[in-house]
Amino acid sequence: MQKSLRIGQILYTNVLPVYFYFEQERFEDQIEFIRQVPAQLNQAMARGEIDLGPISSFSYAEHASRYVALADLSVSANGRVGSLFLFSKKPIEQLNGAKIALTNTSATTVNLLKIILSKFYDYEISYVTQEPILADMLRAADAALLIGDDAIQAVRNGGDLHVYDLGELWHQFTGYSMTFAIWAVRKEVLAEQSELLADVHASFLASKRKTRENPGPLIDYVLTHFGGDKQEWAHYFQGLQHDFGDVQRIGLLYYYRCAAELGLLPAPATVDLWQAGGRQTNTTLTR
Repeated sequence: MQKSLRIGQILYTNVLPVYFYFEQERFEDQIEFIRQVPAQLNQAMARGEIDLGPISSFSYAEHASRYVALADLSVSANGRVGSLFLFSKKPIEQLNGAKIALTNTSATTVNLLKIILSKFYDYEISYVTQEPILADMLRAADAALLIGDDAIQAVRNGGDLHVYDLGELWHQFTGYSMTFAIWAVRKEVLAEQSELLADVHASFLASKRKTRENPGPLIDYVLTHFGGDKQEWAHYFQGLQHDFGDVQRIGLLYYYRCAAELGLLPAPATVDLWQAGGRQTNTTLTR
């Protein structure tokens, strides 16, 4: 029997603060979690195979007429992210005319890289999309883009590559925060499951608040399952933002504008927010 809500979960540690204290037992008979990488969740959401969950903010823009975003939930960073890296055989200043391999697990970040290299560096780049295996990606390319835990692991393995954090580059050129994923809901789900959706939303917000107040248990869990060291993970989670306030929304709207200027989107998108009791209007970008 299909449960009332099918909820996506990104298969990376960056969303764990929103899920770590989620009351799964309370909703056991009503929800089902579907865990995939961002590109897969984007496709499943578009096909109607999941009802809500964190999807790439770029994919939200592609389907903005069909989606609404849950208020105050995102994966964002105001500068360094720590899990979105361009690995290059040569300095970024020498990449004009280069060939770059893109991970096949992302939508937001691959287009963020295209914006940075085209708009801010004025480079002509050829791109190829591959499985996220760094050694394979670099066999025939000058640089490779990895995201999530694949990127974290690649940095740990070291090497003599030049490594660039895309959140840091974006902030350097724009001064803005960057939002990589937002919790989207298909509009038809709102009327059918608004009460359950409100309870699920509240549980996500409570989990976010609890992990922010006491990150120790989450860090211990990640250490056990993903390796690394405590200081590394503490620094990583401190750099992530899971809110979606004015700072995050303004940065995202500017990203959408840049994507539209380069033809990556047909037009700049806006984000319609939902919270229990109804929708609220998005922030306006004045720049």
